[in-house]
Amino acid sequence: MGFFLRRLSFYFIALVVAATINFIIPRAMPGDPVVMMFANATTQVTPERIEAMKQLLGFVDGPLYEQYFIYIKNILTWDLGTSIKFYPLSVNTLLGGAFGWSLFLAGTAVVLSFSLGSILGIFAAWKRGSAYDTFISPGMLVIQAVPQVVIAMLAMFTFAVGLKWFPTGYAYTPGVIPDWTSWAFIKDVAYHAILPLLCASIVQIGGFLINMRNNMINLLGEDYITMAKGKGLSENRVVFNYAARNAMLPSVTALSMSLGMAIGGQLIVEIIFNYPGLGSVLFNAITSRDYQVLQGQLLIMTLFMLFFNLLADMLYVVLDPRLRKGGK
Repeated sequence: MGFFLRRLSFYFIALVVAATINFIIPRAMPGDPVVMMFANATTQVTPERIEAMKQLLGFVDGPLYEQYFIYIKNILTWDLGTSIKFYPLSVNTLLGGAFGWSLFLAGTAVVLSFSLGSILGIFAAWKRGSAYDTFISPGMLVIQAVPQVVIAMLAMFTFAVGLKWFPTGYAYTPGVIPDWTSWAFIKDVAYHAILPLLCASIVQIGGFLINMRNNMINLLGEDYITMAKGKGLSENRVVFNYAARNAMLPSVTALSMSLGMAIGGQLIVEIIFNYPGLGSVLFNAITSRDYQVLQGQLLIMTLFMLFFNLLADMLYVVLDPRLRKGGK
């Protein structure tokens, strides 16, 4: 219990600090968001109208500390304000519509890359120095070093524009009415997600592979592994029940951080494939100085990052009995 209370206290302080930074960063950006909102207006905009819009959107005059307390109050009531770029759409509605798409695309990519990378890393460590290890480990590192924008562009121009095997963008066919009870719509969504999912996954596999490989190699020389081999246990049992299970512990942190970051969306992939996730929303918010959306999305990313790290701490306690004894 003491272990969890210490971790909860730490994450609460981290949340307060992150929320404060989240408040400061958008306001440090150059440009007035409300003025930019009327930059392309075809009619003359009076100062009174600009001031009225500032009041409506929550950009009140006065010292920063007053704005900060209003900001904290809005967080506690989960009132994230109104989008400037997509006025009068609320931030809650805007982010809520994009959240599901990012959770599907980025979350699936993380889980898929973690699973494949861990399995490949386990065998690379067990067969260290073999032709398989010599090929797979450096090969995945090379792929990981390639910028994601290059991989996404090559995939789109090769398989979508050139071979026309896949669509060039969007989450589903334009003009189709979303209906999650329809198998045809679900297949259409899966078909549109193949290329973005491939590009979002392939650049992450190398990191998980090397992480698992290094953890496994450090454990293969332990006495209990030697004893397991000496007892005549099967190779699969030694690899998965003894070595991989313990090597998985450090990978839990990497997985939790990747899942936390995934909630922010795959920015490059979503922009290139015009995928309606949080990455695209964040990009539009930055270019239009949409403070309300920026604050809302960064807050959600912070909450999920802290949540998945707390989840990793809890899994550590479940998987490692030594922490349970030390936490009493």
